[in-house]
Amino acid sequence: MSFPEPTDPGLPAGLPAHGQLDALYADAYRELRRLARARLHGGGRNTVLDTTALVHESYLRLARHSEIAFEDKLRFMVYAGRVMRSVIIDLVRERQAERRGGDVAHVTLTTQLGEHLPGDAGEAEILRVHDALEELAKLDPRMAQVVELRYFAGMTEPEIAQALGITDRTVRRDWQQARLFLAEALR
Repeated sequence: MSFPEPTDPGLPAGLPAHGQLDALYADAYRELRRLARARLHGGGRNTVLDTTALVHESYLRLARHSEIAFEDKLRFMVYAGRVMRSVIIDLVRERQAERRGGDVAHVTLTTQLGEHLPGDAGEAEILRVHDALEELAKLDPRMAQVVELRYFAGMTEPEIAQALGITDRTVRRDWQQARLFLAEALR
């Protein structure tokens, strides 16, 4: 499948074709934008990315691994949700490193100007959630997958159950336990 014309709000233009990935991406583009909008909602003016940038950056990362074959759209959405999470986390870390000066020598300010600069609480929260999710994955990988699929891939309980090969009831139980764990970890 080839990319749509630049006037079409579909795939990013000017990139090499990747067969199955292009077809799945084109089919899921609106869902991916909805998912990206939901992931970025609440970021206010300090948002790391906009919806289109997140979806397109996710495509670029997926295209780097074009050897990956997806059984169906559901499996593609699972993987795309993980890639979106990765994109957000990487950009937040990059911005925080830039704020700390990157490779520049650190100098302590003697004025109170720093107290009035806008904070990066939203980005810090994203990293805290990511770290808590990584900790949960060490304790119970399936539970972490449920959270990832529900939050980052925007999947419903039946879709998660189908993707992981478990029952809806197990998904609900894992979701409840994971929420408790994450709430405690984020205190």
